[in-house]
Amino acid sequence: MTATTPLITGVDFVCIPAQNFDAMTTFYGETLGLPFVKRYGTRPGAEYQAGNLTLAIMRTEDFGGTFSPNAMPIALQVGDVASVRERLEAKSVRFVSDTFDSGVCWQAICLDPDGNPLSLHHRYAPKDETPAA
Repeated sequence: MTATTPLITGVDFVCIPAQNFDAMTTFYGETLGLPFVKRYGTRPGAEYQAGNLTLAIMRTEDFGGTFSPNAMPIALQVGDVASVRERLEAKSVRFVSDTFDSGVCWQAICLDPDGNPLSLHHRYAPKDETPAA
């Protein structure tokens, strides 16, 4: 058997659809405190760095699409879900779930200004461990 080189070697960025670009950049840059990476010239698109993942905030219609918020959350790694949730709730971030334990991690789901779900996520079990049934 011969080893093959994978076709896909990583993820460069994940798009987050936006309607209110200014509110979204304020949220990701100031409310969440993510480092700004770049702006897409004069177009309503910008990138923020979340650890090893780049989040591309793009006003959907200006990039040829129709706006619809993401259906599933992006899991953002945090050190302590409860304390980060408390800090974000103090900034009026809306949470749509209680903080919950999946059996391998703690999570809480909130929404950005355009309704995209984000999961505050803290894994406490090894990655190869599966949740108890």
